[in-house]
Amino acid sequence: MIKFRRENNKLILSYSSEQPDASWVFNEMKEKGRVSIVRAFTFTSVDLISSLDNGSDVVEFHVANKEGKYYRFSKKVLSLKNDLFIDEAVDFNKKFFVAERGISVIPKVDNLVENSIYIGGDHEDAIPLLIYIELLKSFPNSYELNMYSNARISSILSSYIDTKEDYESKYQKYLNKKVTQKGEDLSIHFSEFEVFKYNCLLDKLNKMLNDEVSYSEAQWQEELLQIILLLYPKYIHVFKEARVRDTYSKKNRFIDYLLVDSTGNIDIIEIKKPFDKCIVTQRTYRDNYVPLKELSGTVMQIEKYIFYLNKWGLRGEDKLTEDYKEKLAPNFKLKITNPSGIIIMGRKKGLSDEQLQDFEIIKRKYKNVIDIITYDDLIERLQFTIKQWEAINSGQNK
Repeated sequence: MIKFRRENNKLILSYSSEQPDASWVFNEMKEKGRVSIVRAFTFTSVDLISSLDNGSDVVEFHVANKEGKYYRFSKKVLSLKNDLFIDEAVDFNKKFFVAERGISVIPKVDNLVENSIYIGGDHEDAIPLLIYIELLKSFPNSYELNMYSNARISSILSSYIDTKEDYESKYQKYLNKKVTQKGEDLSIHFSEFEVFKYNCLLDKLNKMLNDEVSYSEAQWQEELLQIILLLYPKYIHVFKEARVRDTYSKKNRFIDYLLVDSTGNIDIIEIKKPFDKCIVTQRTYRDNYVPLKELSGTVMQIEKYIFYLNKWGLRGEDKLTEDYKEKLAPNFKLKITNPSGIIIMGRKKGLSDEQLQDFEIIKRKYKNVIDIITYDDLIERLQFTIKQWEAINSGQNK
């Protein structure tokens, strides 16, 4: 075993052998000119403090000198290319230098850097002591290495014979529980801005809804699209009156607004002003509230546009890309890959529980293709988003 002690401005390593005595250390040094201790320290006679005839089973070596608030370690002793400085306040022990299965840690770090290594202390390039401790913990232990070996072997054998356990799954579960490197929580950095952003969107939407009569249909759509693009950041472009070819009638149709996501895939959005009573009927039909003509007509319109786009296929992709190439990044291609639709229309306020329930059934009927959103849904989404970011922001300030 090894221990460290401080003497004046020197750091001394004391080694006590598990053999009957420490004579093997001196014999090794006579025969080879050096001796390796715990696979991490290599000493020559220059570093030796003890003598053979001191009658003790402890051998001591000089490993570092005090310079300012750091101990400077000999590069030869630790087999390093760069100088090593460790804060004087460190509690030196074997585990600080040697990981599981005798892995010498400092040379691993040394191989990855070009300048002197500082651990702990207030040097501007120092590795914080807590970070270095976490680094030591990240080295695989014997249990983990055995699990890894079992997982690799069983992954090959399982194709031919039954193994006693699912070792791959067991290894993955272990890794999931193990503490790994954790970076900055970016949400904390942006939480204050996000709260401000979504509050602005909510305020704008409420003002629009309180003064909807002053907007034309086109003005309303343009204003609302600003909110939609910020609320759905996956969309990076919106194109007005996008042309789509009706291959059956052999004529062009025009989609009000075409959305484009960051991968080039396109979707369709229909925006209607929030007129009252445009979602479901006031009276039941065979004990059901059914969609009003405004809603069913808009759904049908989007379904036809989707049909036209899918039929247009690769030729349509090339044509749309050509139409909007001036607004797209170089080599960015628009894609028709099962487009979906978004409908924004109507209000839920004033509807009974039964009407809301039937409306939800209607929405779910089309959910695999079309997302039907009321203006009250938009308000709720903004409110929930704000609460989430406020919770993150308040946690940061505690």
